[in-house]
Amino acid sequence: MSSTPHVDDPAAPADPRRFTAWPLWAVLAGAAGLVGTVATDLRPDAEVEAINRGESHAVVPADVVGLDPAIGRVGFLAGLLAVFALMVFAAAWRRHVETLFTRSTAARVVSIGLIASAGALILGYGWRGALANYLGPEAGAYGEEGLFVYYMLTDFGAYIPWTGLIASALALAWMAWVERDVSRILGTVAAILGVGTLGAVVVSGVPGLPGILMPFWLVVTGVWLAVGRSRMAHPSEHGA
Repeated sequence: MSSTPHVDDPAAPADPRRFTAWPLWAVLAGAAGLVGTVATDLRPDAEVEAINRGESHAVVPADVVGLDPAIGRVGFLAGLLAVFALMVFAAAWRRHVETLFTRSTAARVVSIGLIASAGALILGYGWRGALANYLGPEAGAYGEEGLFVYYMLTDFGAYIPWTGLIASALALAWMAWVERDVSRILGTVAAILGVGTLGAVVVSGVPGLPGILMPFWLVVTGVWLAVGRSRMAHPSEHGA
């Protein structure tokens, strides 16, 4: 018999009123990340029009001047919110989960992935904010070529850093299927999105795919932990 406490205790009485707040930091981080990364993605009008016509378009420095600085600023602020929420969620995970599953290496990998992504996203969203600044309040500080450099940094700058969450998702899947410490439903979702995203990156060669899929995984995981019958969220109710 394993001495490791399990997340879902079948013998525990069902209580639909159970709710815990700390996993909602994951929901906030994922939702803000989707806004800061996908919803406010800056693309030149010429490129968008070409895509709508089913044509290709080579972006040149002259295209960048027409980008909307307001969208860039919203993306920057939403991204900062995602970074801060990731940090808080990582800290809460370490407090509530790593102290419960003290012998689980995978539990620590989850928080390391979160922190790695948060650190890299500071740069990704920072470049988005800098571009918005040089298109707006400080317009004229750089020429088209200078703005084009910032545009290229933002192209995948807010997408690639979410790669750290692939490690977090795979670690959560390991906790579910190998260590048997987490709901296998939650672990299956983590495995599908983690393996699927990593596989898509390897096959397609597109490094920014994690920025589309992993924030969504974070939202799903946060909601599950907040409202589900999870020992990591309610340790005192399971005799911990």
